[in-house]
Amino acid sequence: MTQQPFTAAALRGAVDLSGLKRPAAAPGGGAGDGAGAAAPSGDQLVIEVTDASIRDVITASTQHPIVLVLWSTRLAETADFVSTLRSVAQQYGGRFQLATADVDHNPAILQAFQVRAVPVTFALVQGQPVPLFEGVQPADQIGAVMDQVLALAAQHGVTGTVSADAAAPVADTAPEEPPLPPLHQKAFDAIESGDLDGALAAYREALAQNPADADAKVGLAQVELLRRTQGVDLSQARAAAAADPTDVDAQILAADLDLLGGHVEDAFLRLIETVRRTSDADRNRTREHLVELFEVVGAQDERVAKARKSLMSALF
Repeated sequence: MTQQPFTAAALRGAVDLSGLKRPAAAPGGGAGDGAGAAAPSGDQLVIEVTDASIRDVITASTQHPIVLVLWSTRLAETADFVSTLRSVAQQYGGRFQLATADVDHNPAILQAFQVRAVPVTFALVQGQPVPLFEGVQPADQIGAVMDQVLALAAQHGVTGTVSADAAAPVADTAPEEPPLPPLHQKAFDAIESGDLDGALAAYREALAQNPADADAKVGLAQVELLRRTQGVDLSQARAAAAADPTDVDAQILAADLDLLGGHVEDAFLRLIETVRRTSDADRNRTREHLVELFEVVGAQDERVAKARKSLMSALF
């Protein structure tokens, strides 16, 4: 997998982590330390993450798979779920690392992952978030999901392991990936610096040079998604969409936010239902936007294939 800012088919979801900054450490610790029932175990298998350390964890996911669970000290059931995940991690013997973050004390993480309820669990692979599930899950079902995470990680060359005793993760010696094409690297650098217009220009130039550049098409669609949703108030957008199900602009914006928050199927369903409710130009505009979101997620994603069938049913 090339080190692009986002991926489409392989890494599910589109959570934007570019806004995460490394805050200055509070003197003597404090709320940012995230003390609570999910305190770190003192080894590398289970770690506690804060706003100050999340960037390091994201970087570490290029070496070994990481499962990140967001929980709250205010909700006992979420702490219990962290304990369940800890047990599962131990059973896998270091094939993935469990990271826990208390959202009550880490507002940057809460905002970046656009959490609506806790617990919520993500995988981190090659620096990219993969939404796994919301809510408490039984241990037997968690294992099946972890197997899928490890398979996904292996596909992208992330096969390192962590040790409960060692001070650092043990990574497989894999060949270095080739550098990104110059225009893709230019787009990546622009995104990292917050220059979305610059990223769009780089991807468009790449497509002008090679119209069949699938990665550039995906990158362009994803950056356009980020620009459309930049600065949008999530609560207001959802309220406007709920108030008028036939308001195409409101439904499109809410779908964009759903997708950005990793709720892919919700985004698709919202626009498919809007296609059913509307006609003529409004219906066509909704359909075209849905097709664009398919590009963001990736044509090979099973959720895209399912949504395409539902869209055909809605149209005919």
